[in-house]
Amino acid sequence: MLPEEKEICIYLKSLPGQFISGREIARRAGGKSRHREDPQWAAPILTQMVEKRILESDATGHYRLIMKDDRKISKKKWVSPHVKAILERSGKDFTHVIPDEDLPPE
Repeated sequence: MLPEEKEICIYLKSLPGQFISGREIARRAGGKSRHREDPQWAAPILTQMVEKRILESDATGHYRLIMKDDRKISKKKWVSPHVKAILERSGKDFTHVIPDEDLPPE
């Protein structure tokens, strides 16, 4: 991934699920000096990112990051191998324990 693509991804990650105009992306992702030099610097990069399926575009030409469902992708890990060993030695079954991400909001 090119450095410009990374800058755009970092900016769009801060606004998950929102469609943002190409002009706003060029202004915010590259910084003031980059935008002053060339206000349209992001246009060809955004088009390439849509083709690579990194971004999606709506009918008005706004873009957003395609987010993958983190719950399906991420595997559950133990906090520490020592904790895992202690819990396994206890002989108790911990399969019924609800992970933090599945708890209802307080």
